[in-house]
Amino acid sequence: MVTGYLGDTLKGPFATFPNARWQETNMVASLACAASVLSRRACIVAYSDIVYHPGHVRGLAEAEGDIVITSDRLWEALWRLRFDSPLDDAETFRAEEGLLAEIGAKPRTLDEIQGQYMGLLKITPRGWEGIRAVLDGLPAPQRDRLDMTSLLRLLLQAGQPVGVVSVEGRWLEVDSGRDVLAYERALEDALAQGTCFSHDWRENPSWCSGS
Repeated sequence: MVTGYLGDTLKGPFATFPNARWQETNMVASLACAASVLSRRACIVAYSDIVYHPGHVRGLAEAEGDIVITSDRLWEALWRLRFDSPLDDAETFRAEEGLLAEIGAKPRTLDEIQGQYMGLLKITPRGWEGIRAVLDGLPAPQRDRLDMTSLLRLLLQAGQPVGVVSVEGRWLEVDSGRDVLAYERALEDALAQGTCFSHDWRENPSWCSGS
């Protein structure tokens, strides 16, 4: 776990990698704090603001490729819960034959979006070498500001293959209390209708026969 603000309060049966410059840097710089692990073995990397079904992790672990990301084909349903218009926040996403072809631009229409990157990915030591090569070619201020979507775009430009595991729902991103309320309402509505909430991340919700 990479830590930042109040990182010393996070205690448990896990290793921590403090980002002492958390106020000045973005998520790629935080990821690099765990380079000692990323350079030695394949790792599943997850953002700290998401929850996800265990099957998504299993799918990533089994996928071939040195850098592999998950993409949600049912992204629009989730974005409509959170935003007045899905295009307000969504980004372009296109995959071809299981490989990422485009990501991170501002879409003009929903047709430009095949899915949405979920913040859940796999990186092998060889993949980390490719990432390091890209990062080493950037000026320090740009490295410090770099987010993961921008890194993925740079990897594509550098010719680094990025695999895509497409999934259908079963995850959530929480950026605000408003998100939590929206998800609670969606779960309550599904329960009242005797159906499954498409983005219920739990392994086996007792009331959902489709899980």
